[in-house]
Amino acid sequence: MDLDEIADRLYSLPLAEFIAAREAEARAAKQAGRPDLARQVAALRKPTAAAWAVNQLSRDHPAELAELLELGEELRAAWAAQDADALGELTGRRSKLSQRLMRLASSAGTEVEQTLDAATVDAGAAEEVRRGRLAKPLSYSGFAPAPIPASRPARKPSEEDRRAAEERKARELAEATAAHEEWRATLAQAVKDRDERAAKVADLERKLAKARRKLAEADQRAEVARREEAHARARLDR
Repeated sequence: MDLDEIADRLYSLPLAEFIAAREAEARAAKQAGRPDLARQVAALRKPTAAAWAVNQLSRDHPAELAELLELGEELRAAWAAQDADALGELTGRRSKLSQRLMRLASSAGTEVEQTLDAATVDAGAAEEVRRGRLAKPLSYSGFAPAPIPASRPARKPSEEDRRAAEERKARELAEATAAHEEWRATLAQAVKDRDERAAKVADLERKLAKARRKLAEADQRAEVARREEAHARARLDR
């Protein structure tokens, strides 16, 4: 057993099981006479919800994540070459892939999106995401596309370009609308489930309160009967 194997197991677990499993692994390493490994295991940080969600993408949806990371390599090459056309096309594809992965993630949010963006602009971040052992979300602000040389003449958008832009905006709007509808439905179901459980808890609490009252009454009757029985027994002993 080595640290990589243990880390892979821990970071693949449901989030709520991480701490107990980490402690068990550390104890096992110590009992096996490997105190250094035990200390390394104990130092593994529990992931945040966003980091855990990205980690699970690497396990549950490796093909989709690999597609985004490969596109990141193309993006970095386009930035280095100052290829504005390729940059525009790749940026649009990145947006679609990121949104698809956001919908697949167990916990969607800004930090998940920032982590996926970081993985497309930084090779080191991409490798961390690919390994699936993030303890915290990633962000990256130190890299920006190189400017297009001023000597390059600006190309006036054609009618075809305008139509393509409008179609892209329409697709992005449709995707955003679909994502919103999906999450709105999820929220409605979650609220309904919560309300149903709250009603059950309230009903159980009312039943428990009633049962406690009956228990108190039974205790009182038993106490009265106990006193009367003792009194009657004392009269027999006279």
